[in-house]
Amino acid sequence: MKYKNVIPGIFQNRPNRFIAEVMVDGTLHRVHVKNTGRCRELLVPGNTVYLEVSDNPERKTKYSLIAVEKRRPAPLLINMDSQAPNQAAEEWLRNHAGFSGQVKIRREVTYGQSRFDFYIEDGPRKIFAEVKGVTLEHNGIASFPDAPTLRGVKHLRELQNCINDGLEAWVIFIIQMKEITLFRPNDETHAEFGTALREAAAHGVKVIALDCIITPDTMIVSDPVKCEV
Repeated sequence: MKYKNVIPGIFQNRPNRFIAEVMVDGTLHRVHVKNTGRCRELLVPGNTVYLEVSDNPERKTKYSLIAVEKRRPAPLLINMDSQAPNQAAEEWLRNHAGFSGQVKIRREVTYGQSRFDFYIEDGPRKIFAEVKGVTLEHNGIASFPDAPTLRGVKHLRELQNCINDGLEAWVIFIIQMKEITLFRPNDETHAEFGTALREAAAHGVKVIALDCIITPDTMIVSDPVKCEV
């Protein structure tokens, strides 16, 4: 996926989960944050961030914050746009997931009590897939979630019901960065999610983690990452 018009800025602070203050060419701007998660390890005053310039004159904010350079011995560029993983996952499903040319992929399909990100039909195969974007990293290990997610636990339970009904079920973790050696659930932040993920995997839900090549204006799914569940 590619953004149209991206410029750098310097993060200052985050008054609330929807808004950040960013310095752009010496002027302080209020910008929309395209991720309502905590992202405390990313949105640190002084960090370089990347902003998509809106072409909508009706918007209250001219810019949307989409990526950040995380401070490390070697800075790591991380996309933190919560809408990007689904688009990147769809590109991967259509082009690199091993389906036939006749595959049918639909977004936002309800099954049971949940609406899943994707429903896929390829010949006799019927698959429900849920996508989770991952921005949390420590020493090359990516983890999810960065805040408790009861909705995420609900999705994992419903994916098990898909298996019970003879369907395939996938949970796809799109790791919005490179330089990752392992993915695992963040039990320290939400033990219930970690338990639900392990139960889902044992029940037959396919757990997939994929890293991404990130530039300030692109995010492309790259390679599988080992999952510890």
